[in-house]
Amino acid sequence: MLSFSRVIVFGSVLLLAACNSSQPSGNASVPEPAKQVELSRYKGRWYEQARYEASFQRNCEAVTADYSVRPDGTVAVVNSCREGSAAGPLRTAEATARVVEGSQGTKLKVSFFGPFEGDYWVLDRARDYSWSIVGEPSGRYLWILARSSRLSERDYARLVARAQSLGYRTDMLRRTAQ
Repeated sequence: MLSFSRVIVFGSVLLLAACNSSQPSGNASVPEPAKQVELSRYKGRWYEQARYEASFQRNCEAVTADYSVRPDGTVAVVNSCREGSAAGPLRTAEATARVVEGSQGTKLKVSFFGPFEGDYWVLDRARDYSWSIVGEPSGRYLWILARSSRLSERDYARLVARAQSLGYRTDMLRRTAQ
């Protein structure tokens, strides 16, 4: 578990990265999310399959995100990764998220510390919640997530094709070692 000061640094890096206009956009016209999201079905563990590289995830492999719904309706978020390789030292960061009113559960505001929030949009998902494609309004960030730690090449290619059909540059994707 990261110390409080490392969480502040990690959260600060996330916030600064989100504000950094020098990071290239992989999608100049991010679409609105496609399907309603039921948090009771979205909660649980997700395994990152691919992402746009971001400074706050540099050197991260075996990336997971765990979501749980709190009694007050907010979402507890625990992001984890292994530093350097899938067997490297564990790094975690905790956050709180809230659903954006009127978004049918598809848009969340995530805060790693204080009043500073970042956008998290579930752009598309499987009917059975076995995969999701997550982004945010600037088009600079993209994550392909699945419930399984390893996807077949065929399933992975389908998700990459879906991201491309949403307008994302798939040549910017970095596959995550699980």
